[in-house]
Amino acid sequence: VNCVFSLSLFSCLAFCRGRVVRVPKGPLIRVVGTEVAIPCSVSDYDGPSEQNFDWEFSRETDFVRIVSTWDSTFTSEEYQKRVGHGDIKLRRSSNDAVELVIRNIQPTDQGRYKCSTPSTDATVQGNYDAEVQVKVISDGLSVSGSKARSSMSLRLSEGDSFKLRCSAITTSPEHTHLHVTWQIKSGSTWRDILSLTHEGKFQPGPGYEERYRNGDIRLDTGANDTYQLSVSQASSVDGGAYRCLVSEWVRGADSLWQKIQEKSVEIASVAIQRTALDVVISTSNVSVTERDSLDLTCNITTDRSGIFQAEVMWYFSASPDDTLSDVQILLSMDRDSVVSDSTLISLSHVDRNSYHLLVRDVEVEDSGYYFCQAAIWVPLHNGSWHKVVERTSAPVSVVVTALEPDYEVFLNASRTPKFSDDPTELNCRITDAQDTEANIRFTVSWYYRQRLRSDDVVTEELLATMDADWTLLLGDRSRERTQNGEIIFFKKAVDTFSFRIQWTSESDRGDYFCVISAWSRHRNNSWVKSKDVTSTSVSIFWATQDYKLTVEAVKLKPFFVAGHTFEMTCKVSSKNIKTPRYSVLITAEKPLTDQSNPNGTTRIISLNQDSVVRLEDWTDQTRVDGVVLEKVQENEFRYRMYQTQISDAGLYRCVVTAWSPGGGGMWREAVNGLSNPIQIDFQTSGPVFNVSVHSDNPTIYQGELADLLCIVTMEGMALEPDDMSFDISWFAVRSFALDREPILLASLDRRGIVTQSRRNGSSDLSLERISPLEFRLRVHGCEDHDFGNHYCVVTPWVRSATGVWQREPDIRAKPIFLSVKMDVLNAFKYPLLIGIGLATVIGLLSCLIGYCSSRWCCKKEVQETRRERRRLMSMEMD
Repeated sequence: VNCVFSLSLFSCLAFCRGRVVRVPKGPLIRVVGTEVAIPCSVSDYDGPSEQNFDWEFSRETDFVRIVSTWDSTFTSEEYQKRVGHGDIKLRRSSNDAVELVIRNIQPTDQGRYKCSTPSTDATVQGNYDAEVQVKVISDGLSVSGSKARSSMSLRLSEGDSFKLRCSAITTSPEHTHLHVTWQIKSGSTWRDILSLTHEGKFQPGPGYEERYRNGDIRLDTGANDTYQLSVSQASSVDGGAYRCLVSEWVRGADSLWQKIQEKSVEIASVAIQRTALDVVISTSNVSVTERDSLDLTCNITTDRSGIFQAEVMWYFSASPDDTLSDVQILLSMDRDSVVSDSTLISLSHVDRNSYHLLVRDVEVEDSGYYFCQAAIWVPLHNGSWHKVVERTSAPVSVVVTALEPDYEVFLNASRTPKFSDDPTELNCRITDAQDTEANIRFTVSWYYRQRLRSDDVVTEELLATMDADWTLLLGDRSRERTQNGEIIFFKKAVDTFSFRIQWTSESDRGDYFCVISAWSRHRNNSWVKSKDVTSTSVSIFWATQDYKLTVEAVKLKPFFVAGHTFEMTCKVSSKNIKTPRYSVLITAEKPLTDQSNPNGTTRIISLNQDSVVRLEDWTDQTRVDGVVLEKVQENEFRYRMYQTQISDAGLYRCVVTAWSPGGGGMWREAVNGLSNPIQIDFQTSGPVFNVSVHSDNPTIYQGELADLLCIVTMEGMALEPDDMSFDISWFAVRSFALDREPILLASLDRRGIVTQSRRNGSSDLSLERISPLEFRLRVHGCEDHDFGNHYCVVTPWVRSATGVWQREPDIRAKPIFLSVKMDVLNAFKYPLLIGIGLATVIGLLSCLIGYCSSRWCCKKEVQETRRERRRLMSMEMD
């Protein structure tokens, strides 16, 4: 059923669709003598996009052909003349729409008009013509100006008000409304001012919205169908020709308003004369002395008559080119002669056109340019005031000559340095001061200029300056030293400013000068700098010579053997250093075969300028007190080394630094000196030791035991085991190449104490002596990170004939590479066993669960239905 209904609906819609010709809904009411345009359009058609139209007219029953868009012979004989003259024509607005235009319509044109379109469709569907009734009424609209005269001319001043009237009435038999618009002609075009629409609404024209809201433009209706335009505060834009434009509107059958005719009449020609205003300051350029009074007069002239008030405002600017938005307002008098408040500035109204400005007790900052601005205000009908014109005078230059105090500045040095770190003191004194009243204050600025031998120009550097309230502002050069107390700025007397350097350095040599500034107090209690006087420069310089330091080292005992005491002295001499003190450092240059210091130079012990001794790189814990450095005289120092050993062989020097007293009780480094070398050399024919590393199995699996042997061999003179001992240290380099830092594994000293380094893995180490010349390192439970090059370092100790143990140079063995492999079978044995066991347990558990479920949980009794056993009957019986 639904499908049948849908098909029927679609068939109906397709059948009903077709051409639609439309004309306005009638009747159309038009005024005799006006132009009429009747639109006609077509839609929902087939064929070409541009359609043709035929228009016919009927007064009663028969239609007469008027005009066609496609057939020039379509027009009947009675309309050929009007169509030929263009009084009746067709105006195409689009491909599917035209307008029938009838100029100067007459009562005989009243009737029915039919618009038809020739068919271009494949099938005939829809309507092909439409009719509209046109009704022609008489012209009853009358528009006129003032009764006194039809047009008038007005000459007004800027700011005046005026009113214009027009009369509009209609006697139309239809119910029509009037639309009144006041217009002004600017150039060749008319612009709307204010309208009273046919719907009874006021509508201001473009640009008149603000004036309409303010009430400056109004449209009032009066008796006898008059419409009055009121304009207040007239300006130059209000000049021109004014007309009253009236249109007549009627509501059509479609309830929309239609304009049926329009008439206008020119009311007046208005000329607005601008108000002339000249503003002039009586004097051109003025020069006054500080503390005197400044007197200026502003004169204004205008051609304005009647009631008006003037407003005057005085401005000040530092530049004659500044706009009024950037200048300073001094004083103002409004149109009610009310003057703004000011203490030192007054404004008086001398006569109607003169305004007097008086500035008392002028100062230097009052120099500049003064402006006078005047405005004319006129009253309005509502009691308010309107500004009609405003002008600004040309600037007047005012120069205020300062009363500068007269004084001189003298700079001298009360203390000058002869050496570095001597104090320096400069005094800047004010002399011959005149006209220095209580409103004058003096401050000082200190400057430094570096002295150069060439003709290069060097700019001065500010050391310190004082502002008007005597706050000290430091320069970059002196800020840190002043904060540390090395430089002091102070006022020694009322007329004397002083500058002191507690400890003068060579960088302070140069020229110094001071600048004394005079500050004047102004009427707002602020201080303004009025004068600067610069002193002559004072040179701070002393002759310097290069520091010289000589150090001589002397061995006191020319011959000694191992175990004896080594003793040497260092004698120091210096020149051109004021009260020097010395710090001494003893260094030793060991042979390159010494493994303890691959760089070759060792810092042993030092003594600073305050005689404080410090062990530097002395690491022999058994001989902590074995080295001594002491001061014998002011310039002589002695170094002793007790129980010397063969490992102490090398070149010994004294490194001396000379210090001179610096600022604040500090010492300043002057120069360094190096002594001649003193050699310690032991001639011995003792045994020669060699070291090697051996392993029976350098390749092992993880978890196994690794054995590494450090074997010491001896050549030359044989020694008893009790006369020799060894310090053993094992190292490892975790790489195939020896390109990484060695890692200490364990060490065994000659007393048998084992020391192990901290380890991160689970493997362990053991180190033991298995014979007098063999030492074994064991790695228990080797891991993969235990691989690498392994070697041992041996330090032999030999007991001399005097019973003193002598340390021999360190010996390093050639490394052996230890490789650790992974046992695949052992690695996977336990995971496989665990996996098989878990799989077996899970399988048995699954079987048990299945059996229990089938035995107890899923058991169901099934009753077998009894079947009846009947014999088949024969076909004959059936």
